[in-house]
Amino acid sequence: QVQLVESGGGLVQAGGSLRLSCAVSGITFSARVVGWFRQAPGKEREFVAAISWNGRTRFTDSVKARFSISMDNAMKTVYLQMNNLQPEDTAVYHCAVATPYFSMAAAHDAARYSYWGQGTQVTVSS
Repeated sequence: QVQLVESGGGLVQAGGSLRLSCAVSGITFSARVVGWFRQAPGKEREFVAAISWNGRTRFTDSVKARFSISMDNAMKTVYLQMNNLQPEDTAVYHCAVATPYFSMAAAHDAARYSYWGQGTQVTVSS
């Protein structure tokens, strides 16, 4: 059974930092991409960042200069380091694992992801 468990969310002031974790069990990272998406109240789900099994990364433009993503294969955990957080970053953040041999060019496409976590709330106060 595949499980994804996100953690690390919370309340932070604007300009602060958080590190989200996505612990994956029941599946390996081999030939896969792990992505982070977020959904704010009343808004559609939005792609944030992704990392492939061989270390390639991709970010949405609004976070490119502030967020980083990393993968610990041994721990089967993916991290999203979020710096200089802004109120517009407030959302529920979900991690997801894509189907094998997935092209990073399509990393923004939520439909390409097979497994999803329940999400962790990030709230940034102004």
